[in-house]
Amino acid sequence: MDSFLVIAISTLMTIVNPLGALGPFLAMTLGEADDKRKQIAWRAALVAGGVLLICALAGAFIFRFFGITLPALKIAGGILLFFVAFDMINARQSRTRQTAEEQSEGVQKDDIAVFPLAIPLLSGPGAIVSVFLLSDQAHTWQRQLGLYTAIIITIAAVYFTLKQAHRIVRYMGQIGINVMSRLMGIVLAAIAVQFVLDGLRSALPQLAH
Repeated sequence: MDSFLVIAISTLMTIVNPLGALGPFLAMTLGEADDKRKQIAWRAALVAGGVLLICALAGAFIFRFFGITLPALKIAGGILLFFVAFDMINARQSRTRQTAEEQSEGVQKDDIAVFPLAIPLLSGPGAIVSVFLLSDQAHTWQRQLGLYTAIIITIAAVYFTLKQAHRIVRYMGQIGINVMSRLMGIVLAAIAVQFVLDGLRSALPQLAH
């Protein structure tokens, strides 16, 4: 469980990328009071955590309902995660997480916590696919508990990061955030490639030889 928990936390923390949400969060809460900003951060983290926990609980059912095979999910998920990682390495916001139109619409909405902060910025396709893949590897109740714990820890980090958004930006600066994003992008790219290799090895066993 210990090794699986470390893998789950590192994967989710990298793909959810709380630091990457700082810019959009600050832009969409410009002019809001501190209490209002903290309230938005709490609701966004709560909704994003709920989405990921539901995906962790219902992952097997979704596989069966849509007839999705694990190798197909690993290959598709790996490719998707690689595109997200590529954008992170270049320190730009991935369009698989949030489009410019979605961010613009979010500024005009009364409650931006659910859309676009929680969905798709925090619990976007990449995060959902990652939870599905981790859920498939959680064969024991210890690993399942580890996955739920990893989701809770990741969402707690999201809330703390958004709650302290202005202080973090002042402390790290945009350059520091970009450097951190690039480092996390390299880690995510390696995870994505490993997903694709595992999927190919499962779909085409002869490649393992």
